[in-house]
Amino acid sequence: MGKKKESAKVRAKKNSGSAGKKPTGGRDAPAKAGKISGKDYDKEMRKLHVELVKLQQWVVHKGLKVCIVFEGRDGAGKGGTIKAITERVSPRVFRVVALPAPTEREKSQMYAQRYIPHLPAAGEIVIFDRSWYNRAGVERVMGFCTEEQAKGFLKVAPMFEKLLVNSGVILLKYWLEVSPAEQARRLAGRVDDGRKVWKLSPMDVKSYTRWDDYSKARDDMFAETDTGWAPWFVARSDDKRRARLNIISHFLSRVPYESPPREKVKLPKRKTPARVVSPSVKIVPEKF
Repeated sequence: MGKKKESAKVRAKKNSGSAGKKPTGGRDAPAKAGKISGKDYDKEMRKLHVELVKLQQWVVHKGLKVCIVFEGRDGAGKGGTIKAITERVSPRVFRVVALPAPTEREKSQMYAQRYIPHLPAAGEIVIFDRSWYNRAGVERVMGFCTEEQAKGFLKVAPMFEKLLVNSGVILLKYWLEVSPAEQARRLAGRVDDGRKVWKLSPMDVKSYTRWDDYSKARDDMFAETDTGWAPWFVARSDDKRRARLNIISHFLSRVPYESPPREKVKLPKRKTPARVVSPSVKIVPEKF
């Protein structure tokens, strides 16, 4: 008798190091006592950034194709995690895809069609900040698709992802799980913060009242699309710093890589002194 496939809920428990159940509905996500300090976070992130650069070089060297999907509720920390991943690597290798709402033309296409052109070619790592799973989440909950369309997507998605994996794509799917209290705190913090107001759209405000509907949609999504070839990995994200470190560490563990061959670099001596900027060009005012 074959070994039973490990579910997203089981992986969430293992990844979190907690014996509690994966948070659902109004239950807060369990977290480790005390938040990680900024000093410890920077120290660990520096190590991970070095490894991400090694991975980047290996992906290019070997022509690997990597696709990472990030899903989760508004305010779960997807954007911050993606920024942490891409902070020290090349945007030519690590590409972030965050598609806007579909146009009328795109609405008339096969549902997955607008995502396909963004999938990775050899030597690329593509990160989807929300993905084709919009149909299983926001579109289903907010009524942008019919229930029949949502259920049809859930049946087809595993086959679509099977095609990706069979074509050589390394596919990783992450769900960031935030508690109701922490989500409320983060969204409230966007209301009057001039740096964050763009993150709080009218749709976010409407979605805020539909917690239980999103929980059910998430559970249905896990039940239908958590497969052996494209499993879901759940990261508890009430502590943003821990979540980022845990996700990057896990991501690195799922893509086999080595330090590629690299010649030692030594800067040559300059033959002439550096020339000063011509006084005829405009200089940026030095206000600081």
